[in-house]
Amino acid sequence: MRRFLPYILSFSVVLSLLGCSSPPANEKQQITGVYFDTVVTLTVWGADDEILEHCAQLCEQYENLFSRTVKTSDVSRINSSKGTPVTVSDETAELIQAGLDYAALSNGKFDVTIGTVNRLWNFQDNEEKQLPDPESIEKALSHVNYQNVKVIGNTVTLTDPETQIDLGGIAKGYIADRLKEYLKSAGIDHALINLGGNILALGGHYDGTPFEIGIQKPFDETGTALTYLEVTDRSVVSSGNYVRYFEKDNKIYHHILDPDTGYPCQNNLLQVTILSDNSIDGDALSTACYNLGLEKGMELIQSLDNVEAIFVTDDYQLHYSNDI
Repeated sequence: MRRFLPYILSFSVVLSLLGCSSPPANEKQQITGVYFDTVVTLTVWGADDEILEHCAQLCEQYENLFSRTVKTSDVSRINSSKGTPVTVSDETAELIQAGLDYAALSNGKFDVTIGTVNRLWNFQDNEEKQLPDPESIEKALSHVNYQNVKVIGNTVTLTDPETQIDLGGIAKGYIADRLKEYLKSAGIDHALINLGGNILALGGHYDGTPFEIGIQKPFDETGTALTYLEVTDRSVVSSGNYVRYFEKDNKIYHHILDPDTGYPCQNNLLQVTILSDNSIDGDALSTACYNLGLEKGMELIQSLDNVEAIFVTDDYQLHYSNDI
């Protein structure tokens, strides 16, 4: 639990500055913390200290359930079970099942069992730019198959004892949705939830105008936006090869791994941005569509209701789905 202390304090310091009285409905508050190795920022209009503190507690609660690096989490218990059925929380079972559904929808291009391969790659603090051993990747890849995971009620079973679950490609979206759900139940009508670039809007600005969300230009260090989206009560999630990567021999190795090869996906895409009602959908679909590529990814988006996408190819051209 010690590793969470600085993160909780970062919320608490802000909360202490807010005072105890309930702010006016048009007063904006902002809190920031770090969970899932990503910066979480909540901008909320009209929230009191209790509401903001509960949001911080939810972030900690979900990290303790979903993180594969927290030894006592549900995911860690599943991964160390060697195939023995594990009873998990309602939230963990729901999230894993959602991941399996998106794996099936994308023909495995989004796969929550990519964990065995993920552990071999280091896209941070890799000064020597070392690549995993090909034999290790091949061995790990043999255990990547979403069909190895069975969810029945609150029981999760790995039919392959060596399979490892990693919810990093979908958990932030799920958590954002739960934060929005809580804020609505607490009477909040206007908020912007940002989990490391996963943006989810509750309503719009207090003055009635939509939020304006910039889509980052890949590999640009100045914060330049390729385009902007006006968003009210919707989610914007981007995935791309410029977030966590290293370059070796003029080739980019990035964190979006192809479940079919175990290596970073190589196609002509730099980025995929998903606009959807729920952030969990955008989280999973942004990864799935990146791995599917422009043609098949766009085909998937066009088959879904209330989901739009922007694909950015390596010539920095923007390709929009029909409804944007």
